[in-house]
Amino acid sequence: MTAAKMTANKARTLGELLDTPAYAGRTPFDGKIRLVQDEVRENLTRKLRSGEELFPGVVGYDDTVIPQLVNALLARQNFILLGLRGQAKSRILRAITGLLDDVVPVIEGVDMPDDPINPIGAEGKHLLEVHGMALPIRWLPRADRYVEKLATPDVTVADLIGDVDPIKAARLGTSLGDTRSMHFGLLPRANRGIFAINELADLAPKVQVALFNILQEGDVQIKGYPIRLELDVMLVFSANPEDYTARGKIVTPLKDRIGSEIRTHYPTDVKLGMGITAQEAVKDDAVTVPAFMAELIEEIAFQAREDGRVDKMSGVSQRLPISLLEVAAANAERRSLMGGDDAVVRVSDVYAGLPAITGKMELEYEGELKGADNVAKEVIRKAAGAVYGRLCGSMDTQALEKWFEDGNVFRFPQSGDAGAGVKSLKEVPGLSDIAAEVADSSSDAVRVSAAEFVLEGLYGRKKLSRAEELYAAPEPETRQQRGGRWN
Repeated sequence: MTAAKMTANKARTLGELLDTPAYAGRTPFDGKIRLVQDEVRENLTRKLRSGEELFPGVVGYDDTVIPQLVNALLARQNFILLGLRGQAKSRILRAITGLLDDVVPVIEGVDMPDDPINPIGAEGKHLLEVHGMALPIRWLPRADRYVEKLATPDVTVADLIGDVDPIKAARLGTSLGDTRSMHFGLLPRANRGIFAINELADLAPKVQVALFNILQEGDVQIKGYPIRLELDVMLVFSANPEDYTARGKIVTPLKDRIGSEIRTHYPTDVKLGMGITAQEAVKDDAVTVPAFMAELIEEIAFQAREDGRVDKMSGVSQRLPISLLEVAAANAERRSLMGGDDAVVRVSDVYAGLPAITGKMELEYEGELKGADNVAKEVIRKAAGAVYGRLCGSMDTQALEKWFEDGNVFRFPQSGDAGAGVKSLKEVPGLSDIAAEVADSSSDAVRVSAAEFVLEGLYGRKKLSRAEELYAAPEPETRQQRGGRWN
């Protein structure tokens, strides 16, 4: 904030405001209106020139969504974000408040935030005429200039625009058609700010009509009374693309008045997804998440999005790996508290996090027949095989595989001291050395985690079979397939 504006925001009346350098030369009703879109554009332009981060916390959209969003904002357009669940649409909408001024002056004592120099509401105009330069003002912070509404079929015009208040009309001595008799809804209360509507397609058509009418023409009918409100609001939307294009619930005139349609997407690669998950997941600092386990957890979301048994139209939210990491870390912490060892996330903790997976997937008919838990376990297996292939594909595991093929089985230790666990790994030829290379750590707990990851990866690549914590040679039919098609 500039020194002039810092001085200005100490003003408590219109006269004091106009005496400050930031408002020098301004007079009441001078018609010099700085719209919200102009304010956003000015602050955006300044940030672009200085190289500041535009939308902190929004990861993975630098080359796709953000350039389109910046273009829409520079063009002073309202816009809609189209994307499946868990694609940071709401976060982006809320981040736009960072492009507003720190504070703006509004008239004190009115329901609808109104410009003290050029008020648009009847009540604000009346107060300015009565008080003149003594008009009391207050300063509205940017956080209070963002209003968000989740669209549902039961939302009414009264909820968004307002309704006639007979008691207020009687108290003020006005007619019911006077805007001063209105009880304002969310949209007028967002005047001089940003109004966001999530899941726009779920709004009833008549409510959508009222929206574009009040924004474009500035008028709307409330219970038969024509009301005129030329609001200064930046309107932004979000919606699911299936709702928007297939079900056709957004009325054509409203679609026509939305300046830009910007499509969001899931992370394009695992590393980006890992960055988002690490940023959003909440866990105790004492819990260690090895890099190979963080990649496994993220890969599970990628595998689920590609699985034919999972509904593609519903998508697999980025909340899946976030929730899974949190639950897996919690299970590792629980094991640590009970056994006294270091808390390090392992494959068994991922399986303990099945509830964080099944609740995030909408299954097709085939998936429903299979069962959510079974689908989730197969997704974990595929993810383990994929990550193992990337990290350990070149490692020599022939001796280890032959040991299992000779009829040996290995029950992976699920509790007890990590040091004892490392010793038990020596039972399987080569497992300790491979685990040490994967772990890249002197910690026994991390090496145990790496060993379980290696075995799970071999299971995912169908080189071993698995029954709970018991690892064994692959089934006979799997060996035949490996000898032919998969080798």
